[in-house]
Amino acid sequence: MKCQRDCPGAIQDGYCDTCGMAPPKSAAAPAPKQRTATAPSVRTAALSTRTGGSVRGGSGRTGSRRRRFGGGLVDVAPLPERDPATAIMAVAEVPEEKRYCAKCANPVGRARGDRPGRTAGFCPSCGEAFNFTPKLAKGDLVGSQYEVIGALAHGGLGWIYLANDKRVSDRWVVLKGLLNSGDEDALAAAVAEQRFLAEVEHPNIVKIYNFVEHEGAGYIVMEYVGGESLKGMLKDRRAANGNQPDPLPLDQALAYVLEIMPAFGYLHDRGLIFCDFKPDNVIQTGDQVKLIDLGGVVHIDDQDAALYGTVGYQAPEMAQAGPSIQSDLYTIGRTLAVLTTDFRGYQSTFKQSLPDRGEFDLYREHESFYRLLDRATRIDPAERFVDAAEMSEQMLGVLREVLAADGEPRPSTSRLFTSELRTDPRSDEPNWRFLPAPMIDLTDPSAAFLASVTVTDPQEVLTLLGKAPQNTFEVQLRALRALIDLGAAGTGPAAFADAARLRDTITAAAAGDWRLAWYDGVLALASGDLGRARERFDAVYSALPGELAPKLALGLALELAQHPAEAAGYYDVVSRTDPAYTTAAAGLARCRLAAGDRDGAVEAYNRVPGTSAAYRSSQVGAVRALVHAHPSAAADVAALAAAAALIDRLEMESAQLAALRAELLERALSTLTAGTSVPAAVLGTSGDGAAGERDVRFALEGAYREMARAAHGSEKIRLVDRANAARPRTRT
Repeated sequence: MKCQRDCPGAIQDGYCDTCGMAPPKSAAAPAPKQRTATAPSVRTAALSTRTGGSVRGGSGRTGSRRRRFGGGLVDVAPLPERDPATAIMAVAEVPEEKRYCAKCANPVGRARGDRPGRTAGFCPSCGEAFNFTPKLAKGDLVGSQYEVIGALAHGGLGWIYLANDKRVSDRWVVLKGLLNSGDEDALAAAVAEQRFLAEVEHPNIVKIYNFVEHEGAGYIVMEYVGGESLKGMLKDRRAANGNQPDPLPLDQALAYVLEIMPAFGYLHDRGLIFCDFKPDNVIQTGDQVKLIDLGGVVHIDDQDAALYGTVGYQAPEMAQAGPSIQSDLYTIGRTLAVLTTDFRGYQSTFKQSLPDRGEFDLYREHESFYRLLDRATRIDPAERFVDAAEMSEQMLGVLREVLAADGEPRPSTSRLFTSELRTDPRSDEPNWRFLPAPMIDLTDPSAAFLASVTVTDPQEVLTLLGKAPQNTFEVQLRALRALIDLGAAGTGPAAFADAARLRDTITAAAAGDWRLAWYDGVLALASGDLGRARERFDAVYSALPGELAPKLALGLALELAQHPAEAAGYYDVVSRTDPAYTTAAAGLARCRLAAGDRDGAVEAYNRVPGTSAAYRSSQVGAVRALVHAHPSAAADVAALAAAAALIDRLEMESAQLAALRAELLERALSTLTAGTSVPAAVLGTSGDGAAGERDVRFALEGAYREMARAAHGSEKIRLVDRANAARPRTRT
């Protein structure tokens, strides 16, 4: 079965062999469930995006090999296989600057004057013993089975060794030891791993084979993953860049993290929290990515487990509230920030915050990415993403925006919004009625009833909703939209007041649901409260940074509020990412024309695909943009020729084409009168050279007479008069 998540994979053993996600629970994605919270706010924090059918992804891929990460969108070169023996440390020691007490986290083992730092001793702050000397040497046989080859690294819970499994085909394994044998917390963590981690089996998670003891110390035996960690990649890029920071390209960073998200979904589904995610713990091996170092994994309901994390990545509530799905998502957001920017101070000044958006060009250029990080790393866990599947979905939407910047759209169908509701493809004016609508939550008890409500008249809709079997949240939202439509249809203030009262009633029961904020924004647009509309759509955008609909709504609100430059930015992102949003292309063209950017406006109109019902109107818009220059722009005869060529390619009724030719020829005539010659192409011929005034007037007369043939009454008379006025004087 083909994957239903807009990726090229197929479902195998219950999971996609490319994106690693389970299929949606229904063909149409459920919209968010209700969530009881505090009073509504325009802050992102107030909005929930919990979906009734959220899929926490696992993966049962059967060894499919690929080189495209991030839902099949990003090419990542596979890493060549590495001889495990070459990964051994030449000198197994922990640098002084990385020696910290396992109990109080204060520096230990540091040099004093000419005396080098001790590798073993007692913490001067709390008296806890420390020992950074490897306990295993080459040739040691651990558990009568694993022959030590050498030390690989020193991790948060102790030394990590490479070994051969003498009982299973001399396979390479990794032994992960304790920080020191007297550390009871570390021992407890290792014992916990022995109890449940051996049952963890996911293609993106390192496999735990065994747990053994050797001379009073415990060791976890796990799969050897030969490759490069994301931290190692950052180090390599820095070295290649003259020891200057060189973060990962944004698309690659998102793709790497997206590859590992199903592993988090898998763990969370089993009540396990990873706790210590960071760039060190993701390794690319060949053309696959794996989550390694499970030393900090705990059961979500284990109140007594020792918790391990890393400063700068660990969620601020961990010490008091303990681990949660949201605390893991926090570490993912922090990891993305470190991978993509020169994030200095992330373990000090910005230990629990992000720099301002203006701090990095990347954040300024990709607002959606910044909002993704912002939501993932909110101080209040309730304001973060609901689960790994939801965060993955928004992350994938952000990735599509990032990739679209190269000029090649990679659109997908939203699970949360319908397509734009453009009912008149000929319209080129800003219209809030064309905005997409939130999808119906299929788990709502009244979902089937609402599907039967197919009338469009708002009063009829309200009448039918009054007969709903249950007055559910979805019924109330549908009634809210009907009241908005009723007010816009002419009832005015009374219907808008009813809509506001219903909004307040819904808010009391389901404050924080992003759909309520969306409809509140629509109500504000319809009633002319553009400031509130902007605030509400901004809040939805922050809650759903990967969705295009909130950006389209923000662009519309800004354009109507006479902020074309800001509106253009949002319209640009939407139409570039998914050209099917034809109202975004039209809005971008209008905003560019307002700024005198005629060529930019034409480019925007040309984004509308030829298969769209709005294609002809977009081409008409392009013609008019070329013909009617901005008042500050000088006459451009090349633009007139381009407009003529566009008209020749249009397939429309003769009267409509004649109207466009008349506009073009009127402009050509005024240009000639001003003393500037125009090309013969404006006459609709293939000849070279310039067009004379006489020829232009005859062509203009013909255009008006063509229009008059399709007109009636006074309009026909007006067009004949225009034709007579345009006709050049002739001798009888």
